[in-house]
Amino acid sequence: MPEDAPDDLLGGRIEVGEPDAFDAGSVVRPAADEPERAAEAALRPRRLEEFVGQRVVRDQLSLVLEAAMARGRAPDHVLLSGPPGLGKTTLAMIIAAELGASLRVTSGPAIQHAGDLAAVLSSLDEGEVLFIDEIHRLARPAEELLYVAMEDFRVDVVVGKGAGASAIPLSLPPFTVVGATTRAGLLPAPLRDRFGFTGHLDFYADDELERVLVRSAGLLGVPLDAAAASEIASRSRGTPRIANRLLRRVRDWAQVRGDGRLSLDAARSALAVYEVDERGLDRLDRAVLDALCRRFGGGPVGLTTLAVAVGEEPETVETVAEPFLVREGLVGRTPRGRVALPPAWEHLGLAVPAASDTLFG
Repeated sequence: MPEDAPDDLLGGRIEVGEPDAFDAGSVVRPAADEPERAAEAALRPRRLEEFVGQRVVRDQLSLVLEAAMARGRAPDHVLLSGPPGLGKTTLAMIIAAELGASLRVTSGPAIQHAGDLAAVLSSLDEGEVLFIDEIHRLARPAEELLYVAMEDFRVDVVVGKGAGASAIPLSLPPFTVVGATTRAGLLPAPLRDRFGFTGHLDFYADDELERVLVRSAGLLGVPLDAAAASEIASRSRGTPRIANRLLRRVRDWAQVRGDGRLSLDAARSALAVYEVDERGLDRLDRAVLDALCRRFGGGPVGLTTLAVAVGEEPETVETVAEPFLVREGLVGRTPRGRVALPPAWEHLGLAVPAASDTLFG
């Protein structure tokens, strides 16, 4: 998958079949003389049968799309939730490709006013797919406008101001909204209920990530040993985006300091350079564990204090480092603050204090 692109485009359109590399809210069109960017864009699968992992969501979505096409109608609106990097944007592209429709791309933070959304909706063609990334961050007036558009395929255009203002209903052609969110709990119930299909994406198993890496290496034209694929997959936090990013960094190391082949030794050496350890922890993760264990004796420690100790903003620690550390059983969250669990001490090569068993008390 390509590196994250700027989040600055409202309602950009992509025609299916173009080799576009984009992330949420923006479109980057590679030129013909940029084979590297085009190759990285091609890492995104184009069809459901090419999509690795997420078997339940993939099968359910296939039924929704096939039934809609058989009826000759636009499919129900689709909501995709789950942590970043698991394929929500890719699935939105695939939905458009399967339907043979173009894809309109925007994001919640880019739509701050109802008029912004009305401009996008009123320019949609029949059967088009509108992808809204981070849909939980839509402004409230835009949410209320989207309710009517999704359910009744119309928007009310307000003409005039004050007492003389009037609302003129504008009919919209049938279209499909694909919403993506990393925080489904923040979606208001009226918006969530207007999606006919909701799919939650889970983290990938190592063997699934190995298949992703083998496919990506083939598309990038680099030889990847099975042992190297296994090593990279085990350090990728169950996330295809991270796996593909690490693959490209290993490729860089092999090209500059190795023989061009992505071997096990090349993978380990490259990941050491980029400070990704055998459990997938990076510099920030280890800084959090080090602060918890060495400076605060295992905690509990408040989030703000912990963030100051590692030189980061509290939101960065909470949203970037903490979810993985909690999922790995290295850090615990208690009413009194964050605590280091026994595996965290062991990972740092420190003796587990006897009092660690009572940290949750």
